[in-house]
This record gives sequence, structure tokens and C-alpha cells, in this order.
Amino acid sequence: MNDLKRSQVDIAIFISGVLGIIAIDRFSKIFFSHLLDLNESLILIRNVLHFTLVHNTGIAFGLFKDSDFVYFILPLVLTGLLIYNIYYYHYAQQLSRVYMVAFSLILGGAIGNLIDRICFGYVIDFIDLRVWPVFNIADSVITIGAVIILFKCMRQQDHRVRNPRVRK
Repeated sequence: MNDLKRSQVDIAIFISGVLGIIAIDRFSKIFFSHLLDLNESLILIRNVLHFTLVHNTGIAFGLFKDSDFVYFILPLVLTGLLIYNIYYYHYAQQLSRVYMVAFSLILGGAIGNLIDRICFGYVIDFIDLRVWPVFNIADSVITIGAVIILFKCMRQQDHRVRNPRVRK
């Protein structure tokens, strides 16, 4: 019974995370789309943080603009994540909450950007650090989720190398 309760809490955490990210992402994109004209900049901290409205036809951070390569690389990355999940589930009884939060960040961000692509044919970006391509909340949380998973995987791999008899 305890496992059922944990499972329900885990699902609630995951779904809440995904929906929360989508809501914050949508709100921020709508807000800046109404506040700024296309390519208009609002300076918050000169040469450090600007809000600049752009329409991104590439992937995260404006990479691969107008490229069919996007439709090739994205399925490969997603397939890699799926293979990793299958591998992880094979050795672990349940996914840790850290992974669930990380995957909810990634899924929420991906859905947020997908909504833009379906509705407009581009993604609305507005965070401009001047030393990096303009991005949005969805790009940020996708990156944060991926970094969490990367660190967690590296830590697990290090633990397995040091303790080869431990399967978890």
C-alpha cells in the first residue's frame, strides 16, 4: 500500500511540474509578445540582460534555424532518452523523484515550445543575455532538466565503478 501512495505522489509531482512549466512558459511568451514588437529590445541591465522578442525557427537557443536537421537530431535525442529510461528501469525498482522532476522540466519545456511550433510555426523567444542566442523559459527548464539528469547519471556511474556489486 505504501508503494501505491508513493506512486500516486510521484505522478502528482510529475504532472504538476509539467503543467506548471507549461503555464509559466505560456504566460511569459504571451506577456512579452504583447509588450514588445518583433526584434524590439527592452534593456533591463545594459549589455547583460535584455528582453528581445524573436521568432525562432530553429531548436533551443536558436540553433539550426530553418534546418531539416532539427527533425533528424530531435528523434535521435529522444530515442537516446528512451533507451536510457529502459536501461534504468531494468536496474532500479522505481525512478527517483530527482529524475521525475528533471523529466517533468524537460517534458513541460518541450510541450511549451511544441505549442508555439504548432500554433505559429516558430517558437517565441525573449530572454537575451547578449552573449548567447535569445531563448525562453521552456529552453531554460529543458536545459536544467538535462543537466540534472546528466549529473545524476554521472554520479550513478561513479558509484557503480566504485562498487561493482551494487546494481542500483
